[in-house]
Amino acid sequence: MAKTLTLYTRQDCPLCDELAEGLHAVLGTSGHAVAPVDVDADPSLKAKYGWDVPLLFDGGAEICRHELDLPAIQEWLRANP
Repeated sequence: MAKTLTLYTRQDCPLCDELAEGLHAVLGTSGHAVAPVDVDADPSLKAKYGWDVPLLFDGGAEICRHELDLPAIQEWLRANP
């Protein structure tokens, strides 16, 4: 079953862009999607995460922080084919 991962990000963030690009390449044709969420657009998210982006989550479970963690993504894909 395809899932949608949440990518907490902000505009003009090179690390965010790099993680998003790498993630799209790794997910490829898996059917899984990524929903970017701009933390600056939501005061509660901005307060919670501050400058601590990018962050990739599956629901409440964090997968990556600040950069693409390839082993973590591959493990997630094995658990979520």
